[in-house]
Amino acid sequence: MVDALNLPTYEFRTQTRGDTRAIYDPLRDRYVRLTPEEWVRQHFVQYLIQELGVPAGLVAVEAAFQCQGQPRRADVIVHDRQGDPLLLVECKAPRVSIAQDAFDQGARYNIVLQAPYLVVTNGQTHYACAIDFGDQSYTFLDDLPSYDALLDTEGHS
Repeated sequence: MVDALNLPTYEFRTQTRGDTRAIYDPLRDRYVRLTPEEWVRQHFVQYLIQELGVPAGLVAVEAAFQCQGQPRRADVIVHDRQGDPLLLVECKAPRVSIAQDAFDQGARYNIVLQAPYLVVTNGQTHYACAIDFGDQSYTFLDDLPSYDALLDTEGHS
């Protein structure tokens, strides 16, 4: 993958088997197919852990859940220390523009997950918002706060 991302550079282990490239996912403890979306997902997960202080043990990648009776997978879910969803991240490939349908997908997933924060990213453009489920509203954030600041804002510990 050579797509330049608007994220810090991290070292990744990759391998090639035949025509298939794979990247090592330390959270899943295995190699996974290296797609453009996976490239973004792995970078964003490292950004969360290394830059924002998210404990790796509280990050779920490709987390399965049910949405309207259908099995779905969330790209990334960050949990609070009680195990409740705190942040949902929807990743797209770098060449996929972030449009309304990407937000709609994240919002549909978040109706089930109820994470107070949502990020939609293609690795180059990132949109983060805080969600108020009581008011059924959201506020775009200039920057995604650190993990501890997210917890403080939500009254978690």
